[in-house]
Amino acid sequence: MVARYKKHVLDFRRPSGTSRDILKQKETWFISLSDGEKRGIGECGLLRGLSCDDRPDYEEKLSWTCANIHLGKEVLYASLIEFPSIQMGLETAFLSLYSDDPFVLYPNAFSRSEASILINGLIWMGDLDFMLAQVEEKLQQGFSCIKMKVGAIDFAQELSVLSTIRSRYTKEEMVLRVDANGAFKADAIEKLHQLAALDIHSIEQPIAAGNWQEMNRLCKETPLPIALDEELIGVFAREDKIALLESVQPQYIILKPSFIGGFTGATEWTALAKERGIVSWVTSALESNVGLNAIAQWTYQNKYKGHQGLGTGSLFTNNISSPLTIENGYITSNNKKVWSTIDQILS
Repeated sequence: MVARYKKHVLDFRRPSGTSRDILKQKETWFISLSDGEKRGIGECGLLRGLSCDDRPDYEEKLSWTCANIHLGKEVLYASLIEFPSIQMGLETAFLSLYSDDPFVLYPNAFSRSEASILINGLIWMGDLDFMLAQVEEKLQQGFSCIKMKVGAIDFAQELSVLSTIRSRYTKEEMVLRVDANGAFKADAIEKLHQLAALDIHSIEQPIAAGNWQEMNRLCKETPLPIALDEELIGVFAREDKIALLESVQPQYIILKPSFIGGFTGATEWTALAKERGIVSWVTSALESNVGLNAIAQWTYQNKYKGHQGLGTGSLFTNNISSPLTIENGYITSNNKKVWSTIDQILS
């Protein structure tokens, strides 16, 4: 078996804002495997400034992984505990290698173009006009769930955008989620009450990760459900995952496989959360279509319910050509479209 890796820089169609940064480009890395005539590919979805494996030795670790591919998936996966995005790329590359089609990791109704996955439309931060324009675009595209980034501009303006949506659509007609990316401070509970008045479904990561005591207080007092997102990043050991869930007691957790050890890590988080009455859903982490395809197939395979966060593929001007299509608030694998070849992706 031979393994190699390749860096690819994705360009955003337009700058996309969170409470942390304005995103214009996003680097990603591919691992390709070959074993005789068989080929496989996986994506290591590193996100600078957020991934716990955003480290100076990242490429060195990728190189080491490829040089030691003979050790096998299990040994390598265990050795990459502090590099969850490489774990994800490795895991999906092996699934790809041993599949009849390198882009069909899970033969199911989704990968056969027979079923779709319900997703949310994502509204990025910006000035009021920009955010309202995105809302109009998503509504025209037929989304029944919108997730809006909050915490960067004036909160009253963000409430105004949400109020505009809610004045036109009831909570039965349109699900509204918000994602603060940890931006709220001491006034977090007050802001949660203001959001709850607009029938918001849930809020992701209202305060910065790492303050379990304060997050637990918010989860107990909150008038709307709280979902942990960044809080899961960098929590590797099973006992530490249990400690987090039992200390914070959130209503939801968000699974981003590239941040939490691939599908193996996401599966463990799901099981531990379910045992404690905590619901999970799945979100991509700005991967290219290679990673997004893998996550979508896995999401369908494991029957996650509700709106998933899998609508990020259209953000980039130079994404990998794929059958993935978004229409009327669903993501589908359209078998009338074709993938780029592995060689084209790695060229």
